[in-house]
Amino acid sequence: MAIAVLSFTAVNAQSAKAKADSVAADTVVYQCPMKCEGSKTYDKAGKCPKCGMNLKAVAKPAVAAVYQCPMKCEGDKTYDKAGKCPKCNMNLAKVETKKDAPGHTGHSHK
Repeated sequence: MAIAVLSFTAVNAQSAKAKADSVAADTVVYQCPMKCEGSKTYDKAGKCPKCGMNLKAVAKPAVAAVYQCPMKCEGDKTYDKAGKCPKCNMNLAKVETKKDAPGHTGHSHK
């Protein structure tokens, strides 16, 4: 009985750690602490290709919402704030990004 409890506890701890790691991977990017390449970021830890320093984990920048006229009367022009279309006066609609789209999890487009 004790072995079963210890086994269950160990498996549960590994699952929690894996879940925390995947959440952290979604919110962290890596960047040179010397900013050799400006604001360029990488998905994985490693060394800066310019100066060789270890890349530092930083919070992933938030993606700002983008708005567009639903009638596309200005083509693909977008705005960073909600408001009215300057041509047709319709309310600008929030543009759904690939990440926001329903049913687009668990696979990648190539």
